Amino acid sequence: MSSVRIFTLYERFWHWSQAVLIFGLLLTGLELHGSHGLLGYNTAFSTHIILAWGLIVLWAFTIFWHVVTGEWRQYVPTHRGMLAVMMYYAYGIFSGEAKPYTQTPSSKHNPLQRMAYFSFKVAIAPALWISGLLLLFYAAWRGTALEGLVSFATVAYVHVAATFALLVFILGHVYMAGTTGDPWYAYLKSMFTGKKEGRSDSH
Repeated sequence: MSSVRIFTLYERFWHWSQAVLIFGLLLTGLELHGSHGLLGYNTAFSTHIILAWGLIVLWAFTIFWHVVTGEWRQYVPTHRGMLAVMMYYAYGIFSGEAKPYTQTPSSKHNPLQRMAYFSFKVAIAPALWISGLLLLFYAAWRGTALEGLVSFATVAYVHVAATFALLVFILGHVYMAGTTGDPWYAYLKSMFTGKKEGRSDSH
């Protein structure tokens, strides 16, 4: 069976370390909102802060890596092939049609994936990052002109809304990765080995 290396070692490290940090943040964040009591509030709070700083550092370095390597181009939205991909997910995938997109090292994501990842990078991630820092350093801007523009409660609502958007993104990502591979674990395996094998194309 032939194989092609799609994802570099850093991309795989970034993917899985980001997943661990995000799931840790979701778990501790839910405890801060009273959804469970696994760690205790104080431990959940301090752990949430540590994980958040870890994710910020990871994102900052990854942005630098994307710029230096030119991999940022993988996330630029394009309309070319978008209709074919949308038709495939709406109909073709259920009737056994061939995938309209081939994953290669220079083009790792189909047009729909590009749009989803672009939305994550320019909307969800910055909303989480900025609102989280404003919540953490509220004492520094309390009583300033900034508080006249945006209240603490508004910032908290934005943080929670961005968290739910992230959760929806993750659920969609996991669902697509687990239902469109051939075999079903092809994409999971690819994110460990970095290689695309056989007939596995981009989801």
